Amino acid sequence: MNAPQPNNPLHGITLEKLLTDLVAFYGWPALGKQISIRCFTHDPSIASSLKFLRRTPWARERVESLYVAMREKSTETIRQLATERLIS
Repeated sequence: MNAPQPNNPLHGITLEKLLTDLVAFYGWPALGKQISIRCFTHDPSIASSLKFLRRTPWARERVESLYVAMREKSTETIRQLATERLIS
């Protein structure tokens, strides 16, 4: 049985969802600049990127770190907007 993981920001998020969200947020060109991986810069696709990331732990770690940073940045932006709306 799996134990709850309250401190794991990636718990319950599939690699496909994570990659799809990153591509939607950054786009392939910017994602390729953030993390210089050939599958992001040369004829990128979700399928080829997933295949590479599943076989390459160091690349997957970088992508997961970027995803966590993106979510934290998005959360902070939402908090700032909410605070500004409450003040105005």
